[in-house]
Amino acid sequence: MIQVSHEAFAAFVEIDWADAKHDGCLQAAGTAKRECFQLEHTPEAIDAWVTTLRTRFNGHPVAVCLELDKGPLVSALRTYDFLVLFPINPLTLARYREAFTPSRAKDDPTDAELQLELLLTHRDKLQPLNPQSPMRRTLAQLVEHRRRVVGDKVRTTHRLTRTLKHYFPHVQQWFQEKDTAICCDFLSRWPTLKAVQLARRATLATFFHAHHVRYAEVIAQRLQAIKAAPPLPTDAGVMAPMPATVVAINTTAGHSVNEGDTLIVLEAMKMELPIKSPRSGIVKAVRCAKGELVQPGVNLIELE
Repeated sequence: MIQVSHEAFAAFVEIDWADAKHDGCLQAAGTAKRECFQLEHTPEAIDAWVTTLRTRFNGHPVAVCLELDKGPLVSALRTYDFLVLFPINPLTLARYREAFTPSRAKDDPTDAELQLELLLTHRDKLQPLNPQSPMRRTLAQLVEHRRRVVGDKVRTTHRLTRTLKHYFPHVQQWFQEKDTAICCDFLSRWPTLKAVQLARRATLATFFHAHHVRYAEVIAQRLQAIKAAPPLPTDAGVMAPMPATVVAINTTAGHSVNEGDTLIVLEAMKMELPIKSPRSGIVKAVRCAKGELVQPGVNLIELE
């Protein structure tokens, strides 16, 4: 990408980026006429449009204003040496829009013209996008991807913690970190207190050994805590433990069920969660339907 003075541009272009197509506005130097256009987001369409610009302005520098400084469109445009890219902070454009549009109405063609006005009026305040080496651009993408992954992990962990408080708070005492393999595997295998308390001590000990818990006293303390853990108070209803989708209902009103029978199967976080009867009794009513998304604490089945 070449470096030029502001007065050397043959044309000024603004592109309002979108997923499938981009709205744009062009104004040739020395004229007041503005040309609006749409650019498809395909390599062929972008190359054809740039080739037209090069031919029309004889390869002279063209200033291009964008509301972003990275992404596929930026990567595509920065390969053409006669284009000089000027990124604009989205907040700057938003405040500029509010200054002249009290209603805050927004549409892509209007934004394209506003960005073009910014480029024409205040281009001395805008800094052209300096090209970076491929290695630095790759590193920046990896850092951004890692930041998103970490954010997703934090949000999922907080969501899991809030859900456990409703029906299985003991896990928060047994495992300090919820984003570990041992905690996730534990919940996948024993999603309820009842399920883990029915497990044999040897099975639980084998599980902890397989997850690199080597100290016998630590395993003994966890097994004791599991077996001695009191359940949360229950009522005559069978409640959803977390946000989930009902994938199967194995009973109907009037049926007799025994303690431990699987009444409903939920699906959450890509795993199936069987909901078992807390006691023997008669099903008074089924309060959910197959395919329904249920929230924590909602009664799924009422027992007499």
